[in-house]
Amino acid sequence: MTPIDRLNAIMAKLRDPVGGCPWDVEQTFATIAPYTLEEAYEVADAIERGDMDELRSELGDLLFQVVFHARMAEEQGLFVFDDVANAIADKLERRHPHVFGDEAAKPDGAAQKARWEDIKAEERKSKAQHGVLDDVPVGLPALARAAKLTKRAARVGFDWPSTDEVFDKLHEEVAELRAEIAAGDLDKARDEMGDLLFVVANLARKLGVEPEDALRGANAKFVRRFGFIEAELAKDGRGPEQSDLAEMDGLWDAAKASERAS
Repeated sequence: MTPIDRLNAIMAKLRDPVGGCPWDVEQTFATIAPYTLEEAYEVADAIERGDMDELRSELGDLLFQVVFHARMAEEQGLFVFDDVANAIADKLERRHPHVFGDEAAKPDGAAQKARWEDIKAEERKSKAQHGVLDDVPVGLPALARAAKLTKRAARVGFDWPSTDEVFDKLHEEVAELRAEIAAGDLDKARDEMGDLLFVVANLARKLGVEPEDALRGANAKFVRRFGFIEAELAKDGRGPEQSDLAEMDGLWDAAKASERAS
């Protein structure tokens, strides 16, 4: 029995109404979807930390999610795991005509990725998805989806010429947000905050930066520097609640200086 056959057999047993696991039997596509997203994030986290042993484990957890969904689909007569594997194999061959067909390869990765996007656009037309934004997944993290939406729109010319115009829009959105906050209209402020974040995602896209990656890096930096603050305060037997903003801000600057020196 191959490892994937073993995994599929385990999944079938878990989903067996007689003798299986009650929790697994109760699950649906909708209830499992959040776990699928969580496992994908844990894969990204292991990669970011450079923990290859953890990555192996997390990839297994993510694969299990695929097996789980495929098993539920098989029970409903929709498709089986082999159909999933064949679908991605067909897609990869179709989207790499320079490898599996007679098309010449592009000169570099960027040009080849552009060709990939052209092929995807052709696929959307064949599936009656004629809108430029039709298949940008709603379930993506909002920041990542914003960048993908602007990228897709840019492919048909709906884009600012340079980052200068994006910065102008960024300043405009900040001013509008400040105005709504000053007016005390929190509902409109929320909308303006969304507009501001959307422009930030667009700016990231213009700079070739993945906004989710950038924000994850900022989160990690914040955790690291705040941990420095806690460690320094702990030397005096104190925690942040026994400090004040001025002291903690000074320690934050010390953390930054320490990072630059290392």
